[in-house]
Amino acid sequence: MSHPHHTADAAHTSISHDGADPRRWLMLALLCLAQFMLILDVTVVNVALPDMAADLNLGRETLTWVVTAYTLCFGGLMLLGGRLADAIGAHRSVLAGLAVFTAASLVTGLATSAPMLLSGRVFQGIGAALLSPAALSIVTTSFHGDERNKALGVWAAIGGTGSAVGVLLGGALTDGPGWEWVFYINVPVGVVALAALPAVLPRHSPRPARLDLPGAVLVTAGTGSLIYGLVKAGDAGWGSAAAVFPLLGGLVLYGAFVAVERASRAPLMDLRMFTRRPVVAGAFLMLVATALLIAFFFLGSVYLQHLRGFSPLKTGLVFLPVAVATGIGAHLGSRLVGRIGSRTTAVAGMVIAAAGSVPLAWLSADDSVYVGLLPGLVVASFGIGAVFVTATTTALAMVAHEEAGLASGVVNTFHEVGGSIGVAVMSTIAATGIERGAIDGFTDAFTLSAAAAAASALIAVVLVPRGKPQMTGGPHVH
Repeated sequence: MSHPHHTADAAHTSISHDGADPRRWLMLALLCLAQFMLILDVTVVNVALPDMAADLNLGRETLTWVVTAYTLCFGGLMLLGGRLADAIGAHRSVLAGLAVFTAASLVTGLATSAPMLLSGRVFQGIGAALLSPAALSIVTTSFHGDERNKALGVWAAIGGTGSAVGVLLGGALTDGPGWEWVFYINVPVGVVALAALPAVLPRHSPRPARLDLPGAVLVTAGTGSLIYGLVKAGDAGWGSAAAVFPLLGGLVLYGAFVAVERASRAPLMDLRMFTRRPVVAGAFLMLVATALLIAFFFLGSVYLQHLRGFSPLKTGLVFLPVAVATGIGAHLGSRLVGRIGSRTTAVAGMVIAAAGSVPLAWLSADDSVYVGLLPGLVVASFGIGAVFVTATTTALAMVAHEEAGLASGVVNTFHEVGGSIGVAVMSTIAATGIERGAIDGFTDAFTLSAAAAAASALIAVVLVPRGKPQMTGGPHVH
């Protein structure tokens, strides 16, 4: 999972184009290490949620926000982070983002209450939004030719392994020194990177850039309001004022965002991208795929630990095949999309995801986890992995080359926002299961997952363009 900056190719660096500076590989290693922490923090918390809930007396709503607060700020502010990198210099943006993320990780680990925990997660997301697009901008402009392809391959591999390592590391740390260490572990890594990076980062000259702060605030607030309404619906009901008003508020804020973007001379998001069918298709596929996968990690972790009494480490081990299956699906999808086309690959991936989700709808509190839960999750995540790749390649390889950066920003924003919305929706549907330990809530959520994947397969038949994407290389990898 990478988060490209839409003006990456316009940046200027001091590293020579002939690749003579040997520090560039050390720089790549440090930037990949920083990016790895950002990706890790999406999934590492899932396995630790039950222990957090017990120690801090957290309810279902708060647990949901522990996951979504990070992805919401990461995704909602990512485009602004890319613009800020232009305005202050990518190297400054990387260091500022890393400092914020590291400090926020310490605060989150030290949390003694829900407000402190959630505040830490919010600032982790802000730091990630500053760091990630600027870091990839530096990588893409510091390497050239074959070296660039190798560097971007390493960067993409970080995203592919982050979720797998996250569930396992989250379980090991929670079972060992405690859930706080899923956040503390970022601190020494961040300090080392902060000490080493200034010596190897190329100095980017700031470029005049308008910062669309109103747009960033509106789109993030709109998504936050939407998620708040979804979470509230789990307790107060879908027709309650506590759910309806935030949901309507989210729509109003989105409308205001569109108006601001149309009027702005330097919009955060070029809305014309949504007139490009490949971009709309890619954003849709990315939203659904991420929503399903992150929701699976969330629901599965709570189910295994609350209903089945699994330890955090054992839970992490159960999820390891799921994360590996996602990677295998992505690898196979990257091959198939060039052979059979985007539409066929996307539809097949969603059908496989739906098929894997169906057995989960019949889950019981007594069946073997390795027969009733794990096979379905592995099959579903395999299909989702193929959809991830199809989403990215469709959006980026089927638009004009000069628009690929803009399309990349859109698709990667939908990646993070999709995770937030998926957890919020599934947490609401599974509310009774999470709060009372009832199996019905979990089966209802998995039933919705199967229905969403099946419906998405039908939509993909119409929405995803025919044809085989032709990737031209560059920074736009996921």
